[in-house]
Amino acid sequence: MTSVESTPPPLLGATEIRRLADELDVRPTKTLGQNFVIDGNTIRRIVASAKLDPDETVLEVGPGLGSLTLGLLDAAARVVAVEIDPKLAARLPQTVSEFRPEKAQNLTVILSDALKITELPHAPTALVANLPYNVAVPVVLHLLEHFPSLQHGLVMVQDEVADRMVAGPGNKTYGVPSVKGAWYGTMRKAGVIGMNVFWPAPKINSGLVRFERGPEPVTTASRKEVFAVIDAAFAQRRKTLRAALAGWAGSPALAEVALLAAGVDPQARGEKLGIESFIAIAEAKALAEPGTP
Repeated sequence: MTSVESTPPPLLGATEIRRLADELDVRPTKTLGQNFVIDGNTIRRIVASAKLDPDETVLEVGPGLGSLTLGLLDAAARVVAVEIDPKLAARLPQTVSEFRPEKAQNLTVILSDALKITELPHAPTALVANLPYNVAVPVVLHLLEHFPSLQHGLVMVQDEVADRMVAGPGNKTYGVPSVKGAWYGTMRKAGVIGMNVFWPAPKINSGLVRFERGPEPVTTASRKEVFAVIDAAFAQRRKTLRAALAGWAGSPALAEVALLAAGVDPQARGEKLGIESFIAIAEAKALAEPGTP
């Protein structure tokens, strides 16, 4: 016989999600990239994959109607939810009070665009979110930059985006998201989520990406300088680095000087280089600039 203690607490299903949406007169919009999870087992899978400690403060971006929020409150000490939609942000505390009254005081809701936040009332240690497809990569990079307290996380993004985020050098999907993500640590794919667990159902599967923050790279170049090299290298990814970095360096000849000083073949392409090589290129240019000690 199953005891009360072993019964998992209820999560929002399709019926509850649609009831809340009708109450608020909300219809998911493509503009905000809204796709609400309507399957409790999927929520439990996401939370389990995030590997949260009970004392953690979790940052959730785009909580929507609260499907994932409830699962996170079951697993962590506190959830800071950043929501851009005023109706959804206003309703979320009430939903938590209805379904998890004992956890209501553990939720903080911030009405804001996640790309604009640079401080929070509680320092988050983990990021777990079902991210809007159109801004997923910029949001992750922005949060890693501004919140060094974030040590790990799990984000659900469009499956193709997930592949780009975790790709290694030489992979056809390797690019800006892969290299910039490597600056902060390691990213690995943690699974695929089908389309039928969302409302409305997207036209493509979603991918789970788990990240672990690593030590800050030891370099004389700034993050901004290194990222400028990365952006230039992949803006014209079919070109050799000598040509692709010409605008960044000032000329093809100066680009070649920086590449050779960094130990990188000027005829190589950006898709073959790891983050260490991009750091070396940024350092080499800085050393070659007039006025540099």
